[in-house]
Amino acid sequence: MTDAAELKRRTADLLAAYPPPDTDRPAFLRARFDAGLAWVHYPEGLGGLGAPRTLQAVVDAELEAAGAPDNDPRRIGIGLGMAAPTILRYGTEEQKQRFLRPLWTGEEVWCQLFSEPGAGSDLAALGTRAVREGDSWVVDGQKVWTSSAHLARWAILIARTDPDVPKHQGITYFICDMTDPGVEVRPLRQITGEAEFNEVFLTDVRIPDARRLGEVGDGWRVAQTTLMNERVSIGGMRLPREGGMIGPVARTWRERPELRTHDLHQRLLKLWVESEVSRLTAERLRQQLVAGQPGPEGSGTKLAFARLNQEISGLEVELLGKEGLLYDDWTMRRPELVDFTGRDAGYRYLRAKGNSIEGGTSEVLLNIVAERVLGLPAEPRTDKDVAWKDLAR
Repeated sequence: MTDAAELKRRTADLLAAYPPPDTDRPAFLRARFDAGLAWVHYPEGLGGLGAPRTLQAVVDAELEAAGAPDNDPRRIGIGLGMAAPTILRYGTEEQKQRFLRPLWTGEEVWCQLFSEPGAGSDLAALGTRAVREGDSWVVDGQKVWTSSAHLARWAILIARTDPDVPKHQGITYFICDMTDPGVEVRPLRQITGEAEFNEVFLTDVRIPDARRLGEVGDGWRVAQTTLMNERVSIGGMRLPREGGMIGPVARTWRERPELRTHDLHQRLLKLWVESEVSRLTAERLRQQLVAGQPGPEGSGTKLAFARLNQEISGLEVELLGKEGLLYDDWTMRRPELVDFTGRDAGYRYLRAKGNSIEGGTSEVLLNIVAERVLGLPAEPRTDKDVAWKDLAR
């Protein structure tokens, strides 16, 4: 079994063969993947060595100390946190070999075509249709709130393939080529003035059956793997102490004593403690993931992430007073990533409003925690056994 010493040896061999100062970034990342040092817990040949997930930190520390480039994980977070685990679990060997390497190296960006104008919180009500024609599926519909669609080469897509069964059935999961004819991406301007999100229109888009993930009609089960990983990747990211949103406001507090008041001090202390509790809880959740797939507990970390970000950013604006209302760039931009800590307080305050919506609304996640974690009675669902085509819309 691969242990820490073996991983250090393999990492040293990689650095000797591909010295970071003399190797261009894509070549180094491809070599790292091929050496099994991308995701050490993935199978051999797919970027890993079948090692315990916890040993990834050993590799990362060695490479960071050597000045090796990373794969810019924030830019490709959808691919890393959502598409990759789903492909690994449900993909064919051909799909794994084709998609995982360029996904991890960042050579191909991914997006997620799930939500629709009439199917957000109630995602299972989605109406995008996929109709089988020979060895292909013809897809028509509209998706919305799609991060990175303007950058993406590939998308994970769920569409309705059978309208005659209840809504959670009759859904199938596909990999969609965003460069195919019939895929149109339009920007959605947000409260921040930017357009990191998009709406995507699909008109007679042909997807080969070879790019289907899982069985026909089993897309809801496949999508649960994506959604559970998404919530962990949003709310359970690895952070140092005072990482994330609490860091900038804590620095401002220390560096600008003239802004301090007793009331704000008490609130900052409370939020600092809650941020630390949330960070440690997320770390424990990641350790539990070593034993298998993420469960509903990830919904709790994502809930805490959204609430804390909104309360902390609100406190920061109050602390800064008029200065906190300034926002230095209100132009229409198409950012490659969301930067919660390197921007103005005004940006953080506005952008944090979306945290309770993206990746599952807080209301939906509260139901998941109540029913699947705490074991409370489920809410009545009168449409559960009604055919999708008969649902009121």
